[in-house]
Amino acid sequence: MKLSLLSFCSVLLAAQLQAAVSLPMGTGTEAIATDAEGPAKEALAAFREGRHAKALELAKPLVEKGNAAALYLMGYAYETGQGIEASRTLAIENYRKSSAAGFKDATYRLAAILLAAEDEAERTQGGDILEKAAKDDPTVAARLLGEAYLRARLTKQADFDKTVFWWTQAANAGDVPALLLLARLHEGQFGFADKKDPKKAMDFYTKAAGLGDAQSMVALGSRLLNGDKDHRNEEKGREWLKKAIDVKEYSAYLALGDFEEFVKKDPKAALALYERGKDAGQVDCILRAADAYIEGKGTDKDAGRGLSLLENAAKAGSPVAHYRLAVKGLSAEKPDMLLGYGHLLAAATGGLPEAQNELGLLYLSGKLATADAPAGVAWLTRAAQGGLALAQNNLAALFEQGAGVPQNLSNAGQLYALAANQGHAAATLALARLYSKGVGTAADLPKAWALATLASERGEESAKKFASDLFEKLDEKQRAEGAKALDTLKTGKPTDPKPADAGVDKPVVPKPADVKPVTPPKNKGK
Repeated sequence: MKLSLLSFCSVLLAAQLQAAVSLPMGTGTEAIATDAEGPAKEALAAFREGRHAKALELAKPLVEKGNAAALYLMGYAYETGQGIEASRTLAIENYRKSSAAGFKDATYRLAAILLAAEDEAERTQGGDILEKAAKDDPTVAARLLGEAYLRARLTKQADFDKTVFWWTQAANAGDVPALLLLARLHEGQFGFADKKDPKKAMDFYTKAAGLGDAQSMVALGSRLLNGDKDHRNEEKGREWLKKAIDVKEYSAYLALGDFEEFVKKDPKAALALYERGKDAGQVDCILRAADAYIEGKGTDKDAGRGLSLLENAAKAGSPVAHYRLAVKGLSAEKPDMLLGYGHLLAAATGGLPEAQNELGLLYLSGKLATADAPAGVAWLTRAAQGGLALAQNNLAALFEQGAGVPQNLSNAGQLYALAANQGHAAATLALARLYSKGVGTAADLPKAWALATLASERGEESAKKFASDLFEKLDEKQRAEGAKALDTLKTGKPTDPKPADAGVDKPVVPKPADVKPVTPPKNKGK
């Protein structure tokens, strides 16, 4: 379900200018194994349980003896700042020693840190480490290399062919995540619209499901029921989803319910399936059932029951449920700011980019008693790094105007480009403006016209006149160049503005400020 934005959060940026992969690796304790054997087992277990000081106390004497697992733990502590002051340099140092001693996870985290660096030489070094590792362990190393090429960490821009090459190496070695990534790539989920191949995508899903992966069974079954019409097969789709349920992958009920609701147009049958998923604890099914009762789809309206289901999903840790409760609370005629803020914060810390965007705007709006620009920018940055086009556009607007951050027109242009490449209409027009004036990028009137025309086609009302005014300024040669640029944009090729001070590499998304624990707002405005 597409969630509505909080109405009060739209005002700030309206006045101003109006969704896998895993690299770099996460920084949660999921990276610390609990079943590790050997001298460092107790230290690893303590760290995983949150007893960081005790874990490091146990690990230090083992580190001095060169124990690979203890060195990895120490590197991880320095990387994440858990139990010790964070230090990228010391994290790299410990990971290098652990990797040299044969600890694979240290090799991968070392490579991830280097690939995330701004320095090209370090990124190249990270790629070299993974290429060497891929000779012995292609299932992980080759997958990470594919992701690095997809994210343009080893090339000037995302490289489709090299991404496919390395993910294929991993997939041929039996890596199911690589098969799923290849499927998503060929569905166009990572861009490259001109490379979309639904048949290849289905072939990869089929291979992954055939290897016994339950989530792949659901992905395949869902597409056979709800996907591209040319590849639908109800009988096979139901078979794969039944297999998934048999191995207790209850998200299959969600796919079956969606089939009944959106393809068969039978909301009553859909609700029955969502209810079965709900009873099995499947959170998305709980959310679908809540929708049904709140909106009266397939049953009588029962807002109280729907709200109760949302609260249950929130208690189960669903960021989406928290977000929807925040929407309900904060958009009420007399909003409960404290309750709404709590739900929004829970959704944002749960990793939901939409909630991070709204929380950032909420901090900037001053509705929490006072405006907090650093916190607002930090949350918008997280959402932008999570790939949310709206957040990329919002953050770009702040950088363009120097609102809450130092003005940085190059960052603004690159952020607008990220959002425009995802089809965001307002960002597409903003980028056209920058190209037309040569602000933060080299002036290019033909490309500005192409972008403004595209923005108009994407629904940005003010773009039509802007494009028309630009067209009058172009000579015949420039009009031909503009037509060619528009055709290029429509093929799905990325738009990446070149800075006016060309030759200076700048981060596409600026590094976020640390988001520190915040004091809840006073409960005003009830």
